[in-house]
Amino acid sequence: MTGDNATRSPRTVALVGPSGSGKSTLFEALLEAAGSPARKPADPRNRPPTTETRVGHASYLGDDWAILDCPGSVEFAHETATALSVADIAVVVCDPAPARAQTAGPIFHLLAERRIPHLVLINRIDTFEGGLTETLAALQAQARMPLTLCQVPMTDQGRVTGYVDLVSARAYRYRSGQASEMMAVPSEMHGPEQEALDKLVEVLADHDDALLEKVLEDVKPTPAELYADLRKDLAAGNVVEVLLGAGQEMHGVRRLWKKLRHDTPFVQETAARIGVAASGPVLAQVFRTQHAGHAGKLSFARIWRGALRDGVTLGGSRLGGIQRFPGGEPAKVTEAQAGEVVGLGRLDTVPTGAAVSTNGAETLPFPVPPAPVFSLAIPTTDRKDDVKLSSALQKLLEEDPSLALTHTEASETVLHGQGEIHLNAAIERLGRIGGLKVASHTPQVAYRETIRRGVHEHGRLKRQTGGHGQFADVKIEIAPRPRGAGFEFIDRIVGGAVPRNFIPAVGEAAEEAAGKGPFGYPVVDIAVTLHDGQFHSVDSSDMAFRTATRTAMQEGLAKADPVLLEPIERVTVSVPNDYTARAQRLLTGRRGQILGYAERPGWPGWDDVEALVPAAELHDMIIELRSQTMGLGTFTRRFDHLAESRAEAKRGAA
Repeated sequence: MTGDNATRSPRTVALVGPSGSGKSTLFEALLEAAGSPARKPADPRNRPPTTETRVGHASYLGDDWAILDCPGSVEFAHETATALSVADIAVVVCDPAPARAQTAGPIFHLLAERRIPHLVLINRIDTFEGGLTETLAALQAQARMPLTLCQVPMTDQGRVTGYVDLVSARAYRYRSGQASEMMAVPSEMHGPEQEALDKLVEVLADHDDALLEKVLEDVKPTPAELYADLRKDLAAGNVVEVLLGAGQEMHGVRRLWKKLRHDTPFVQETAARIGVAASGPVLAQVFRTQHAGHAGKLSFARIWRGALRDGVTLGGSRLGGIQRFPGGEPAKVTEAQAGEVVGLGRLDTVPTGAAVSTNGAETLPFPVPPAPVFSLAIPTTDRKDDVKLSSALQKLLEEDPSLALTHTEASETVLHGQGEIHLNAAIERLGRIGGLKVASHTPQVAYRETIRRGVHEHGRLKRQTGGHGQFADVKIEIAPRPRGAGFEFIDRIVGGAVPRNFIPAVGEAAEEAAGKGPFGYPVVDIAVTLHDGQFHSVDSSDMAFRTATRTAMQEGLAKADPVLLEPIERVTVSVPNDYTARAQRLLTGRRGQILGYAERPGWPGWDDVEALVPAAELHDMIIELRSQTMGLGTFTRRFDHLAESRAEAKRGAA
């Protein structure tokens, strides 16, 4: 799409990349270069990690932009994925050290899977003293598409001091805090420049027959032809352009702006890519939700189609305000046009991910949250806050769909997420949302009990307190059943030893008594047989037979050689294959039984390791796994079976 109207259409760029690569600094540098400076921390070296997507608006050379500063930690990967779902283009911000290239692998995979056009910016290039060839090779090993270097670094005593832009054939010298100085290409750079340009043209010619003919005929393509090919191939996902810069010093930031301005698709192109119909009423998609106390709910949305005005009804809610974020700070406006990213107020019935219009809702793709890998029980520090906790948790889960909540049989409220940092940040947000203070601890494991041998037990209740008494007598057998068979009650009464109307009470009481065995956990896989008993025509009752049965069960289970059962999970650990051996050692060190490993489907260079691991060993495994895999490892889990835990049984008996 070209022309003045397209140029004025607002566009959105997402800054993504591994944690610590300098995305937030680049976010602020881009806003500053566009004349919309953002608020910066007093000491950038102590900047807290980004845990929520920041939105900033700016205008550069007449074009309006939204910049999304996305979290880099793998624990907030879903937050990044939701921001990418509404972006026209992504800038992958990478560290220049080759050893860090592997941390960009999951980002490259996500971008390729979603077919999102993207550039690479090798950040902090002014501090790098190594060879760029090694860095590019390490990044290419992680990328799914060819990386094409568009700038050749100029060095002085081993440090990068500027670059030669291959397409324009111009050289630029970095100046701290200022625009780079244009200069003639140094003579010593002519050879490296031509070599890099030849490689760039060769990559582009793979997708352009006309350009290929020129290459074969040794005809030099014009800069206009190269610019057009780069834009076309980037949008098609054929190439990924690589630029150099240093956000902290403003190096290469304006050149990045110009590259974005020329190559970024417009909203109509992105909308077509994700399946938005070209015509219809105004359509906005919510990609992030924030509850701001008394200010109410704020929905961050991309407008895919039409013009949006304050006060209209979207998805069943009346819109209560529109906000832009110049320099990252909120500012109210009365309307917004297609392509803009805005904050929408009071859309109480619109969930995160929804695409809504004045005519209802449409279905658009939106990232599915990953399975949880870490959990914490979160009791309130004041029991009076239990009711408030429920409401606050509902809002928290709307803000962050990668969180999950369960209520366990041990009466624990358990929050599940992507890691320790993720859950600690969520607990802090609970305070912002509901003014709550909660404690946290490791959730209890759902142990079970069973028995190894059968026993016969006699339960008797005889009580006389004046008037009607209480009498019941039962003789039961408690026997083990195969693993997974569950509880069974068998009636073997003959001759009316126990009247038929009391037998259901015996069965119900036996099952209830199995809810807490000698070790304090539910008893499973047993059969209880009622084979004899006595009754009194006046003093017997359902309640009396229940009491006698519970007594017999309590005493009988303790004599039946009880054993504790622990849940065993089938775990699939996913890691780069450089770390497969470490993952296997980690699993076996946690009592895991390795079942095998194979290449992870759709992830070249990664392996999936399968194992059976006790659930008790999984609570903090993700912390150790990530510490041994540069933060890259992850796993999924599902219940497989129950197995005896003799060590726990001995401890429980003691």
